[in-house]
Amino acid sequence: MKKTGLYGRGLLLTSIGISGIGSWIYFIALNLLVLDVTNSPLAVSGLYMVRAAASMLTNIWAGSLIDRLNKKYLMIGLNLMQAVFILWLASSTSILAMYVLVGIITAVSAAYEPTSMAYMTKLLPEEKRKKFNSMRSLLDGGAFFTGPAVAGVLVMIGTPALAIYINSVALLISVFLLWYVPNLERNDFTTQKVQTFSFHMVKADWHLVFSFSRHAVGIMCIYLFFSFMNVLMTATDSLEAAFSLKELGLTEGEYGLLVSIAGGGVLIGALLNTIIVEKIPTPWLLGMGSMLTAGGYMLFTNSTTFFIAACGCALISFSMAFANTAFYTFYQTYIPVEMMGRVGSLYGVIESLCIIIVTALFGVATEVLSIRLVVIVGATLMVIVALALWTCSLRVLAQRENAST
Repeated sequence: MKKTGLYGRGLLLTSIGISGIGSWIYFIALNLLVLDVTNSPLAVSGLYMVRAAASMLTNIWAGSLIDRLNKKYLMIGLNLMQAVFILWLASSTSILAMYVLVGIITAVSAAYEPTSMAYMTKLLPEEKRKKFNSMRSLLDGGAFFTGPAVAGVLVMIGTPALAIYINSVALLISVFLLWYVPNLERNDFTTQKVQTFSFHMVKADWHLVFSFSRHAVGIMCIYLFFSFMNVLMTATDSLEAAFSLKELGLTEGEYGLLVSIAGGGVLIGALLNTIIVEKIPTPWLLGMGSMLTAGGYMLFTNSTTFFIAACGCALISFSMAFANTAFYTFYQTYIPVEMMGRVGSLYGVIESLCIIIVTALFGVATEVLSIRLVVIVGATLMVIVALALWTCSLRVLAQRENAST
């Protein structure tokens, strides 16, 4: 059993690493295509909103199926679907068709995230979760470091479409690896009797999630604070390229170097994270990581030179490794595994809706105000939310950990 668990964790981590590199290649190539064609920050913001809308529409109902289906085979099926639609996207020449395909790919990805989280929670003993999550953050850091660099090389020697094709191949390799991870659920395709999918089933599941939330107010406040941090980061990131090129006056090559420095920050933070993660309580890891991330955004958005901007980007990426590891561990510890899909999906709807609204506001604001002022407001709000998250984490999680000991 121990060997099987170790084998399964190794395969799962390898799959995460490969698909993570592919996702960054896809992300960079897609943004380059949209920016080249439209030459508008608002159009890039629109891409973020399309993705958020697709996530929201999927999350309304996906959790009801995720919690009732076999997680291993569902992950395999979802990755296969992404690979097929990404192949289609790479061969598309219409901007409108690209946006539609991006929406479909994002919808499939939105269903994959809570599925994989539920599978990981079942696979990992509680005492192994924090270490596994730190290794996952390390792989995410490696993907962040190597993915954009690989995308840049592929775009230089070929086209953005070639880079997108590579992501499809990465997903197929990930599918192959997932086929050999342990099947943790009794049946091949369902974990419980699946009634006819209907509005009433989804409505009953929503009531179940709301009931859980009422009995775990502190836990869900932490979840929502972290989600709103993601909302603000997404809205600010949608203006990152435009801010770097238009406000800081960087060249495209300097902007690429800035992204590489950020990748290096992620890698260094994730490496340090794997060493110290088990020595720091989860509430401190979550609050400190979020606060340092917000501080990095403040430094970046107030920068006037390449050096200061690089320091800000490095601090952002360095700190996110700690915050993400802590959040994964928090989620796996305090959200019941049998309803993880429904909780993740329902609150994913709220997060996606907020991303659409806030990103739209940021994008429109750049047409009236300076880009610098808009991103500074975003960074200031991040600091406020991070402080609230840290305070709530110390009060709620520390009390629960003390009560359990």
